[in-house]
Amino acid sequence: MAKYLVIVESPAKVKTIKKFLGANYEVAASNGHVRDLPRSVLGIDVEHDFEPKYITIRGKGDILANLRKEVKKAEKVYLATDPDREGEAISWHLLAALKLENKKVYRITFNEITKTAVKESLKHAREINMDLVDAQQARRCLDRMVGYKISPVLWAKVKRGLSAGRVQSVALRIICDREDEINAFIPEEYWTLDASFSVEGEKKPMLAKYYGTADEKKTIGSKEELEQIKKLLDHAEYHVSSVKNSERVKKAPLPFTTSTLQQEASKVLNFSTQKTMRLAQQLYEGIDIKGNGTAGIITYLRTDSTRVSEEAETAARAFITEKFGSEYAAGAEQERKSGQKIQDAHEAIRPTDIGRMPIEIKESLSRDQFRLYQLIWKRFVASRMAPAVYETTSVKIDAAGQRFTVAASKVKFDGFMSVYTEDDEKEENNTLMRGITSDTKLSLIGLEEKQHFTQPAPHYTEASLVRAMEELGIGRPSTYAPTITTILARRYIVKENKNLYVTELGEVVNNMMKEAFPSIVDVNFTATMEALLDGVEEGNVKWKTVVENFYPDLAQAVDKAEKELDEVEIADELSDEFCDVCGRQMVIKYGPHGRFLACPGFPECRNTKPYFEKIGVECPKCGKDIVLKKTKKGRKYYGCIDNPECDFMVWQRPVADKCDRCGSILLQKGNKLVCSDENCGFIKDAPKAAVQ
Repeated sequence: MAKYLVIVESPAKVKTIKKFLGANYEVAASNGHVRDLPRSVLGIDVEHDFEPKYITIRGKGDILANLRKEVKKAEKVYLATDPDREGEAISWHLLAALKLENKKVYRITFNEITKTAVKESLKHAREINMDLVDAQQARRCLDRMVGYKISPVLWAKVKRGLSAGRVQSVALRIICDREDEINAFIPEEYWTLDASFSVEGEKKPMLAKYYGTADEKKTIGSKEELEQIKKLLDHAEYHVSSVKNSERVKKAPLPFTTSTLQQEASKVLNFSTQKTMRLAQQLYEGIDIKGNGTAGIITYLRTDSTRVSEEAETAARAFITEKFGSEYAAGAEQERKSGQKIQDAHEAIRPTDIGRMPIEIKESLSRDQFRLYQLIWKRFVASRMAPAVYETTSVKIDAAGQRFTVAASKVKFDGFMSVYTEDDEKEENNTLMRGITSDTKLSLIGLEEKQHFTQPAPHYTEASLVRAMEELGIGRPSTYAPTITTILARRYIVKENKNLYVTELGEVVNNMMKEAFPSIVDVNFTATMEALLDGVEEGNVKWKTVVENFYPDLAQAVDKAEKELDEVEIADELSDEFCDVCGRQMVIKYGPHGRFLACPGFPECRNTKPYFEKIGVECPKCGKDIVLKKTKKGRKYYGCIDNPECDFMVWQRPVADKCDRCGSILLQKGNKLVCSDENCGFIKDAPKAAVQ
């Protein structure tokens, strides 16, 4: 019989950890939190020292009953929930819910689910860290107060079903502020002037860009300015005034944190933050690898540290030396230079075994798991490699007091770039011209002028919003994805082609929050609250002090808002469908299972219809709209809106383009467009903007 009980959060970890520990250990899962504040009331006694009232979460009774049975059989209980504030709090709640006060109870943590890490954690068992627990309690109470006090104000003044959140409201404001900035932006005209030269001894022409004068850089602001410069250059003699040859070093990237992983997965793989975290969780908890059993293949996924353990550092150096050569292995470990507070409890996100190359375990992973693992593996290997070195040439060309410049570079040593190149690296237009000197003769081929207008800041994407939140100190690694998911689900923002746009509802809620609860949506205030929570974790601040200082101002603002805020009515979005019963134009409503069409004549007319999202492509069979649908099991497919009269359906998303070869409809598969007629076999690259 097993003598020891190990309790983890996720059932997915049970099988992995059980295999490492053997017959003396039983491993069971709590399925996340087992106790929380009640859903029906605030659950915090504001009259008596802000004491939270915790109850068993509905549906967790059977899990707790089974855990109690296992506890009775065990000599020792090890609480092995996740190694962060949330995990520490779950362990503390388990201690209370399972009545473990008189048992031998130990807290263990591991940054990766490998045999070595799990066994090592048993040697360093400790007591529950109440500073971590209190930091989580403070966050939970603050979030509950904001949600339960402000949300009813939004219900009364706008519509039921809305919510406010301490972090989500600030994230919404950040997006709204960017939208205001874009709307207020006034483009400014500017011109560029490029000169093309034939160079003595070179076959290819050389392209130079207008810089200004020999003394200063200059922007050409109008057509008139451009014409004046061109007039000066008429019949002028061009000569090379200086040539500078040098080397440029490009440092290897740092390994991933939660934030940078979400950003890069969005940019390179087109993953949402939610999808990235879901896949990373699977890679962390354990993958059944053919021939090797189940193992966690990446380290803990919620971290803002770029630190790497000595063992991983040593293994990486040995791997790189063997596979690439000693000159590719980096010297001293890179440090993250930043003024912001870093929670250095965890390592960076990295493979648990650098020798487990992505291609070797591809068959054991789903397509998306493989793509994410490969990204993490390559980034970590690159982070431990030597910098890339470029040979650079900078040429200055003068004529009639005006200056043009040419910059060219060539990779001298690829270093980390042999494994990993960032998606947005610029390609150089000019090749390196080794023979050019101040005596080289130039002949002007021609001048090319172009008009441009300055562009506003781009709309936020999920990736750029995560970066902004991290830079501003809003939220923590575990909160980025849930925050974005929440404001999308509440329909405060919508996502189109990666960009996030504010809806009318989001605008109304944001304006109301700014008017009635300015401190809640103030970026600096929220960042200060995060710093206070860090202080609680470090044992420097009492958690109830944070809560009791926050509550009175909130309560006062809520009372004022209830009396003074005006009600705002938001009209339902009109569809292009008409009610079959009474002929009114139907509106789009939102229910527990998503969007549906309803007659605006309710309650006289109660007609409803399913809502199907049109994708802007006509059915090849009947010419009506193709819409996005779902099977009973939730799998997406694309079919004709006139079903069952028209039976057209495909699993991949159709596009408006037709096949160049046979004229059939094209389907989007990853970054390719493929002919829907399998006998045709036509395939081409999809335009970047079309990849969804």
